[in-house]
Amino acid sequence: MPVLPPSGTQLTIAADGYEAVVTESGGALRTLTHEGRDLVDGFGEDEMSGGGRGQLLVPWPNRVRDGKYTFGGRDLQLPLTEPKRSNASHGLARWAAWTPGEHAADRVSLHYRVMAQTGYPWLVDLTVTYAVGTDGLTVTQTAANRSADPAPYACGAHPYLTVGDGPVDSWELLLPAATRSVTDDRLIPVGSEPVDGTAYDFREARALGDVALNHGFTDLERDADGRTTVALRDPASGRRTSLWVTDPVRWVLLYTADDVPASARRSLAVEPMTANADAFRSGEDLLVLAPAGEDGDTVSVTWGISAG
Repeated sequence: MPVLPPSGTQLTIAADGYEAVVTESGGALRTLTHEGRDLVDGFGEDEMSGGGRGQLLVPWPNRVRDGKYTFGGRDLQLPLTEPKRSNASHGLARWAAWTPGEHAADRVSLHYRVMAQTGYPWLVDLTVTYAVGTDGLTVTQTAANRSADPAPYACGAHPYLTVGDGPVDSWELLLPAATRSVTDDRLIPVGSEPVDGTAYDFREARALGDVALNHGFTDLERDADGRTTVALRDPASGRRTSLWVTDPVRWVLLYTADDVPASARRSLAVEPMTANADAFRSGEDLLVLAPAGEDGDTVSVTWGISAG
């Protein structure tokens, strides 16, 4: 039998100077380039994803405290996939084998069925479509409830943006968000604060400096098309990489990986999320999928990355 890459089948798409490689493992974005320049700090074909790089975070992003929550009158317990903090982290699909569907030169779709299981007793069909074109990469994440009962749902993704070799300190960040989530030592939200007058106010682009980030941001400013755009720029080279989101993405989490010596401040994770961390417990911006066959049983989320 032939040896396969750790992330399984590799699916390449390209158009208008953009090229992306998506993996069978987790339906993850392994690489994205424009005219040969890296837009994301991904992982090698001979590697597995580290630090969540490029992974899809469903049916919840970020953390659930103790993996415990109550929904529909049931007390539920998720596996603790972040044992050092006793949290359930980043959903149920990030290491699963996603099945490739349509694959054209400039787009590819993958599918994964989350089976009803201990801690999440709903069957939900997931689809992700990656497409490249003149505007860069567009990602559409769709979830369809196939259960007879309503299902709690939130989604996210974990790309690390780059504009060069790093460190990020000299890069300029534009983050049009007015509110920051405040967390405890387990990275669980305990409140929020306006960014005004704090080190976390990047509503006007400025250098990151020594600011350490592992925070969710909300109250996003939208343009006339309903988009929020987070942008990185290297003033030395003029290179820029942007990530945009649309509703119902109401949160972005930024992470400089200061707690990971091997990759600290090498790039900046910009994670689009429909809900804050611990949303299964707090209900903050949590989506609820209607029972199968009813209006609202399906939700789609769109975001993207570009070189401009």
